[in-house]
This record gives sequence, C-alpha cells and structure tokens, in this order.
Amino acid sequence: MDEDQAIAHVQDRLIERFPDVGTEAVRLAVQDVHNRFDGRVRNYVPILVEREATIRLAELSVRADRERAEA
Repeated sequence: MDEDQAIAHVQDRLIERFPDVGTEAVRLAVQDVHNRFDGRVRNYVPILVEREATIRLAELSVRADRERAEA
C-alpha cells in the first residue's frame, strides 16, 4: 500500500470514528496534518497523521457535544 492509499484509509477510519464533526472537517484535518510531513522518510507518515488528526477531531467532537448540550 502506498502512502496515498494509507492516508485514504486513515481518513475513512476517522470519518467513522468522528461522525459528529462531519466528513469535511475530517478531510481537512487529515489533509492539514499530512501536508506538515514533508521529509524524506515517509514510512510512518500515515500513523503520525492519524494520531494528530485524531487529537484534533476529538477536541472538535467534545466541542460539538457541549454545544448540543447547551442548546
């Protein structure tokens, strides 16, 4: 599996994990994190992207839960 395929799988997993933040938010988070990794060693990039995007999306999810609770 090449890096682009691995990143697509990361995005799919995160869309399933964070349905409340929306597909576009997941896509943007994954794209933003992925763009930050521009070095020569690429083997671990998908894992690093998933970790950082997960943290961002978890924060968005918590905010969305709070907003729903306050509504």
